[in-house]
Formats: sequence, structure tokens, C-alpha cells
Amino acid sequence: MEWDAPSLVLSRRPYGEADVIVRLFYEEHGVLAGLVRGGASRKQSSLWLPGNLVASSWRARLPTQLGYVTGEPIQSIAGRLLDSPLALALLASEISIADGGLPEHEAQPVVFAELVRLVTAIGVFADAPPVALAVRWEASLLAALGYGLTLDRCAITGDRDDLVYVSPRTGRAVSRAGAGQWIDRLLPLPPFMISSEDDGTPSDWLQGLQLTGHFLARHLFGVRHLPLPEERERLVHLVRRLSEESYCQPGG
Repeated sequence: MEWDAPSLVLSRRPYGEADVIVRLFYEEHGVLAGLVRGGASRKQSSLWLPGNLVASSWRARLPTQLGYVTGEPIQSIAGRLLDSPLALALLASEISIADGGLPEHEAQPVVFAELVRLVTAIGVFADAPPVALAVRWEASLLAALGYGLTLDRCAITGDRDDLVYVSPRTGRAVSRAGAGQWIDRLLPLPPFMISSEDDGTPSDWLQGLQLTGHFLARHLFGVRHLPLPEERERLVHLVRRLSEESYCQPGG
């Protein structure tokens, strides 16, 4: 088995003194692991940073075996973000969610295309990272894996207007009028989760991360008795701090 195709680097770990094992996400082949000879060397190390898009060659006798990988850079993102803490945290968070949440050997072309778009946007807009786009991508990932949120109408009244909550049990939207006595048990639904034209505020981002985080933890990580990745918790911490700072500013 062998193929040459663009791939996103999801993670890497050392293997011996000079080699690394990488997990790559391909459009047509899903997530695969491979051994990179000399991947820890000065020449190759920066190529295999999580979040980079690489033109990689994968070789193995069987598709379920650990392959041998070589590659050339297409788009290097992580190295550009060292002076942009929020953008760097956003990249690390979403790549770690893909690494931990996606099953191996299962093609996810829509998820792949949207993740490449997100990673590119993070690199381009490092000074104003697309947090809302990242949260919407997490919702799209949940949907692709069979755990989609239903946010187009109220689960109680059927109304399509004034949707401001989500049921933590069903993932269905609830309107302000439909919340009733359950209001304290519902998760806030920020407007940018409904409208792709809305970029949201730090307070909205925090609500969105808490919303998708609840279902990621429940359906993708919790079923394997794993916590959400540390990288995502770090992002939540940064966004919470931004939200608090915005609230304390005049007019916030």
C-alpha cells in the first residue's frame, strides 16, 4: 500500500534518538500513523509540527500497519504564530481535538476540508484569530461523527426565533420562551453558532467552547474515559481571561 497526498500533521512523538512517529490526517484515507526516519533532526523537525500541511508519501505492506512516511512542506502554520498566543492556542486546541476525536482509517473529506480552511484562517488572521469559526468546526466534527447539534428550531415550541439555549442531554436548541423551569439546566447558545456572519465576542466564544466542549467530552472523549485535551483547556483559559478583561473595560 502506498500513496502520495496532502496531509495535516495532527501529532508527533519521538521514536528512538532520531525518528518520530506522526499521526497524519488525509482527505481520502483518514487518520494514519507513520514512522519518519530522521524526523527529529534539525532539518526535518519543523516540518512535522502539528498543524502543518504536508505533501506526504505513506508506504506500508498493509493499510493497518505502521507506515513509513516522507514529506515536503505545503503550508507551515505553527512557526508563524509564536508571537500570537491566542492563535497558537487555537491551532493547538483544534488539532488536538482532531487527533483525539477522529477514528483511524476512516475517510472524512468534509471534516478534512473544513479543518484545512480553519488552519489556514488561523495562520492568515493571527492577530484576530477565528475562534467562532473553530467552534463551528467542532460542531461540524460532532455532526460528521453522528452527534450533531440541532440548532435550527426550539425543541419545546418548534419556534425558529429567539433560540438562546441548548439542552445538554439532546443537543437541541431551546428558545427563551420554551426554557421555562429548566432554564438553569440549559447551556447558553451564542448567536455565532446560528449565523456564520457573526464573529462573536470573547464572552460568546467562551459560551461556544463550553457548549461544544460538553458534547465533545460526552461523545468523543468521555466514552473512552479520557478528558478533553490539555490544549483545549488552555484555549478556554485564555478566552475566559479575554472575556473577563472585556467585561471590565468601560462599556463592556
